[in-house]
Amino acid sequence: MAQVVPAERRRTVQAIFPDGRAYEGPVGTALSEFIRAAYPDPLVPAMAALVGGELRELSYPLHEDASVRPVFLTDSEGIRIYTRSLSFLLLAAVADLFPGVRLIIDHSAPFGGYYCRVAGRPPFAEEELARLEARMRDLVRRDLPIVREEVPLPTAQERLRAQGLGNKAALLAQAVADSAIPLYRLGPFEDYLFGPMVPSTGYLRYFALAPYPHGFVLRFPRRERPTELAPAEDYTALLQVFEEYGRWLDLLGVYDAHTVNEAVRTGRMTELILVSEALHNGRIARIAEAIANHPSSPRLVLIAGPSSSGKTTFTKRLAIQLLALGLRPYPVSMDDYFLPREEMARRGLTDFDDISAVEVPLFQRQMEELLAGRRVRLPRFNFAAGTREEGGELQLGKDGILLVEGLHCLNPALLPPGLAEQVFRIYASALTQLNLDDHVRMSTTDNRLLRRIVRDAAFRGYSAEETLRLWDNVRRGEKRFVFPYQGQADVMFNSALVYEWSVLRARAEPLLLQVRHPKLRLTAERLLEELRWFTPYPGEEIPATSILREFIGGGILAAYYPSPFERATWRRSG
Repeated sequence: MAQVVPAERRRTVQAIFPDGRAYEGPVGTALSEFIRAAYPDPLVPAMAALVGGELRELSYPLHEDASVRPVFLTDSEGIRIYTRSLSFLLLAAVADLFPGVRLIIDHSAPFGGYYCRVAGRPPFAEEELARLEARMRDLVRRDLPIVREEVPLPTAQERLRAQGLGNKAALLAQAVADSAIPLYRLGPFEDYLFGPMVPSTGYLRYFALAPYPHGFVLRFPRRERPTELAPAEDYTALLQVFEEYGRWLDLLGVYDAHTVNEAVRTGRMTELILVSEALHNGRIARIAEAIANHPSSPRLVLIAGPSSSGKTTFTKRLAIQLLALGLRPYPVSMDDYFLPREEMARRGLTDFDDISAVEVPLFQRQMEELLAGRRVRLPRFNFAAGTREEGGELQLGKDGILLVEGLHCLNPALLPPGLAEQVFRIYASALTQLNLDDHVRMSTTDNRLLRRIVRDAAFRGYSAEETLRLWDNVRRGEKRFVFPYQGQADVMFNSALVYEWSVLRARAEPLLLQVRHPKLRLTAERLLEELRWFTPYPGEEIPATSILREFIGGGILAAYYPSPFERATWRRSG
């Protein structure tokens, strides 16, 4: 038997790293010290760590032995902490150089960065931006502490109001009970950006400020290349979508999570929902008119977008608008051109998000035949069996127009030579998002993930854990096969709805609370933390044709196909 004897309590603790190495230090030593000892010359810096499976800031003091897994800048949570902390650095520098100026961190830039603007004064001039960047770099060089202080809610509200952050103070009161709030301080500047931060400014070395119309971009690296800034690109078409969404928010009288919650409290949500849907209807009608009036009279409309963008519902609603303009549309899904699973296995393919999983030659041949006026029997993919079956027959007349939706529809490799002049391209996604407040943007990727979690549970029988397990692969496919081609689009459709976080909360929360897998629970907890800031709303009055109905159910467009016409005939198989 083992001999057990009395002993004095140890005055040290051990951090045990994933590779089995253990490092010892005095009780209360910060995580950053253990990680610095274990990784003395890292190629990529750590931003936080998982301690016993819980996400902890690097300033967290270790009081007992624990397993420690660093969260690096190459990890999804690591880049979030980096960009949040970099935003805080920017805000502190603005408060120092331009006291009283209201800075709004508006939306993400596709090349890696946040588009920012100032309210109540002209945009920063190039000389002012240069001063601002120099001030940020000076703060980084000095490696100043970013101090976290837990304060009672009333005290946090008072101090935030003193910084001119009244809506943030009100939002905290709506969503937080009598608990402490972690305020972060850099010099005299204080704020709370709704998530963990790095412990000091010295961690924030990779950034730049670039002027952009009506504002500027805070550039930062992507996690795939964590120490490099991608070249700044022109994204004028996308910026126009953001500006349109801003006008919509002004029209609705909502600007952040607090004002949406106020709409729930005051009974304005029905109005918010109906006006939001009317704005979507108007945008779809204008896209239909652009197609109908296009000089080239396009007969093939290609609609692409990432997962859970609402492409299917958008395509059906566009078909209805085109019918109203006298055209004869028919929706076609690229999914029906997937290779049978046996064929994919024979070719060594495992990823349905890869364009190699699509039988492109068959698609090209059938599109050419249809546009030539010949009758074609379309395929239909049986996902349950993993096989491709015969679908219905289709023949287009002179007023016929094909609406093809799918992940790869903007990929130039999809079309055969000679069809380009007959094509109109659309990119659809939840391109913008209502932000928590002036300084904290909500992730459009998280918005789509919540949509998918709710839809998968309602229509596919998947748990949130199963959806989360697949999500990284989905995201890799989007980055490879969707996002690089969004600039090919003739128009963009923003499927985001200002009210949807409130509606998704009640449906997503119970699903996320069931996630148990340690690696997936981190994402589930982050989503739950984001949802908590929105007052839940049932959304019973959401129209049956809404994009959101594709995910929450109750829609009428899932089985809708345009009726057969004299010049565009459809014959079902069997």
